[in-house]
Amino acid sequence: MTEMLHDANLEAGVLAALDVIRPALQSDGGYIEYIGVDANGILHVALLGACGTCAISTMTLKAGVERIVMDRVPGITGVVNDGESSNEEVSEV
Repeated sequence: MTEMLHDANLEAGVLAALDVIRPALQSDGGYIEYIGVDANGILHVALLGACGTCAISTMTLKAGVERIVMDRVPGITGVVNDGESSNEEVSEV
């Protein structure tokens, strides 16, 4: 498993950016979960619910999530989905 950084400021910025993105994903039955940021600045997330099995989830991740997070959070160099592909219902936390 990739070792994640523990930078409170970076994490706060990422979480704030994900909060902006999350409602759009939820409106389509999906969800995004923060996993961490590795030493190379790669944000690791899990796309869950409908996003986990959606045919365009890669486009959502790269054209949507990655673009927004990289615009808002200096130091993020990319985004990858580490989530398991599943169509499980996701409850809002």
